[in-house]
Amino acid sequence: SREPDVPPEAPLLFEVTLLEVRDGPDPQLLPPAVRLRLGSQRRERGNFHFARADFAAALRSYRLSLRALDGPTTAPPGPEEEEELQEQRVKCLNNCAAAELKLGRAEEALAACEAALRISPDNGRALLRRGQLLAEQGRDAEAALVLRRALELDPANKVIHTELSRLAKRQSPPSNT
Repeated sequence: SREPDVPPEAPLLFEVTLLEVRDGPDPQLLPPAVRLRLGSQRRERGNFHFARADFAAALRSYRLSLRALDGPTTAPPGPEEEEELQEQRVKCLNNCAAAELKLGRAEEALAACEAALRISPDNGRALLRRGQLLAEQGRDAEAALVLRRALELDPANKVIHTELSRLAKRQSPPSNT
């Protein structure tokens, strides 16, 4: 066997030809454990894109993850699998909200928060983000209620304290001293 004629450190250019494109399996036909794994892989791929500030690609990955996690299945999940599916859905929805915010789409971000809260009403991250979004829209009374609920769940969270303080300052008239 002889060494290749290409010197080390030489730049190489490859040309690749795509021969075929196939759709992946229908997630609803997969068993719950496989759907969980597929959803988790897609969410992690979204996190990869999010960390690189490619928020549109991250959002696409999070939506693909939700598609794998949602809907009826041929085999119903057991209680533990159903709980894990719900946790993964909430994580994806929270990530969708973050990506939507980065893309400047507050209404879509709010909708994602509300979808997460329908699944898990006490999810602190969704409550905090929803409170922030409501405050940005000038819906201060609603924002305060949501943020107070988030604070009940996580009294040590400094971000929640900061948001509530900001709201309180906006609502109190400036003093003339």
